Amino acid sequence: MRSNASSSFQPKHMSISLWSQRRKLVDLLQSPSTTTKQLKQIHAQLLLQNLLPHCSLYSYNSVLLGYANSPAPTDAIAFFATQMGHLAWNKFTFQFLLKATSRSKSIIHTAQIHLMALKLGFGSYSNIMNASLHCYVECGRIADAQKLFDEMPCRDVVSFNSLIHGYAELGNMDLAFQLFQQAPAQNVITWTALVVGLSRNGDIFAARHVFEEMPERDLVSWNAIISGYVKNQDPVEALQLFRRLLTENLKPNSISISTALSACASLGALEAGKWIHVFINKNRFRLDPFLGSALIDMYCKCGVVELGVEVFWRLGEKNSCTWNALINGLAMNGHAELALQMFDYMRTDGLCRPDEVTFVGVLLACSHGGFVEEGRRHFYCTLKEYGVTPVLEHYACLVDLLGRGGLLLEAEEVIRTMPITPDVVVWRSLLGGCILHKDVKLGERVLLEMESCSSGDYVLLSNLYASVGRWKDVEKVRKIMKDRGIEKVPGCSSIEVDNMIHEFISGDKSHPRYTAICEKLEELGRKMYEDGYSAETSVVLYDIEEEEKEQALEHHSEKLAIGFGLISTVPGCTFRIVKNLQICTDCHTATKFISKICNREIVIRDRIRFHHFRDGICSCNDYW
Repeated sequence: MRSNASSSFQPKHMSISLWSQRRKLVDLLQSPSTTTKQLKQIHAQLLLQNLLPHCSLYSYNSVLLGYANSPAPTDAIAFFATQMGHLAWNKFTFQFLLKATSRSKSIIHTAQIHLMALKLGFGSYSNIMNASLHCYVECGRIADAQKLFDEMPCRDVVSFNSLIHGYAELGNMDLAFQLFQQAPAQNVITWTALVVGLSRNGDIFAARHVFEEMPERDLVSWNAIISGYVKNQDPVEALQLFRRLLTENLKPNSISISTALSACASLGALEAGKWIHVFINKNRFRLDPFLGSALIDMYCKCGVVELGVEVFWRLGEKNSCTWNALINGLAMNGHAELALQMFDYMRTDGLCRPDEVTFVGVLLACSHGGFVEEGRRHFYCTLKEYGVTPVLEHYACLVDLLGRGGLLLEAEEVIRTMPITPDVVVWRSLLGGCILHKDVKLGERVLLEMESCSSGDYVLLSNLYASVGRWKDVEKVRKIMKDRGIEKVPGCSSIEVDNMIHEFISGDKSHPRYTAICEKLEELGRKMYEDGYSAETSVVLYDIEEEEKEQALEHHSEKLAIGFGLISTVPGCTFRIVKNLQICTDCHTATKFISKICNREIVIRDRIRFHHFRDGICSCNDYW
């Protein structure tokens, strides 16, 4: 086997100028900032100037590494296939090839390169076998990874880490723990694999225990636990950990920051999100499309679309993720026409191709804007134009669009003729249309079709019966829920005041300012009734007197949050609320009155969309 040539070696038959030129090109090949287009141009230049035939193995490997690091790593395999007869390859060749197959997650190429390495006598090279093991794990072939692990003559901590990570990713924590205990030297990577696996398995408490027990923690382990809390729907703890990270002797990277922004987005914590934006600028982080998308998403999910738009236009480089964050954010906030306009800009710009996520935003905009014909056109024509196959989210948006527009039978036909099995979200979209247009028969049929029903679905059906005065059926639904042990999910609303998140649960009296909140709501109630407000008591499920129903409505979580916002913020300023359920009709009506009486903009993000209340009007135009 030929040894790797020194990078400083200058062939006798090559002039100094040619050698210098070749060296510059090789350096460019190894630069991580070199794009795929530039990489191919350099490769072409080497060929055209007849420099490649004179290159050493080092130069060939440099081309290989360049392709392996590029956005199209399979090009490394293609390059290897065309050049494999020219030189005798060394261990770096296989390392770079395996890096390419790991990034492309190609099991066929992984197996081929692994076998080739064994045939050429590289089976004793632990770094090549570890790289092969890692590739099998990345390709999701845990059985092949285990077989290779068992056959390896020498297993080190890297081997154990890869396999632990593989089992943890699949949720097989028993085997992951067994390997963890057998590992010759448990390091930060080993521990982090357990943190990731436990988090993905939903056991965030065990993940936190492992994290706290780690003898040393690096940035990757911090990112893993913060991300774990975000994915396990505990964004408050995620932000607390991010703040704790800043007190350690570690500098957060773009992954840490984007995860923290995701937590802010989930909470609607605008002030915390703004602070992180300042931190990005102050510490001179490059605002690439990755961070840019996270910022746009955060601002849009906090209901401040104008700041999201500002970030978008200031980005020097945009990709499909940034466009998608903006289009979906605009659609979610009720700016349907602007969302569709941005989609047109994206198409005419031509630099980024619309994908599945783009069309979710487009169809959502059509649904929230009531643009039935345009929505149909995008679903049946534009998706095909870009080669996008409709997925469940697209069908749910189309059904929602048709259902809101009163085309319930067409919406039902869409579901019946779908090439993929409709899920509960698709059926629920149709049920929402039935509620809106009071189609009881279809609503009953839809509920029977749904394989699994949550408490919210039964409440929706109950509200449908109540809206047409079928009180006996309301009682039947209530009895079914009681008999099946189905409890209504309590409404929960959060509001950020003075950089603190305050949570309110419907009917809960534990907040320290509960008495003051109730006094404010009672004061507002008197003014609202004078202005013509009438409580929508039909949405109350319980069999109680009318006066008690009105009192129950006053204790809905969003009203408690509104009351707190009014007594805790400067008069006239905007405040934002995030609710876990869809806002009820009565709370929607009441908030319109409150926004006018108090001269406030109140932003509520519910499970479905944003509602911007101002001067007695909601941005959804009562169409939700």
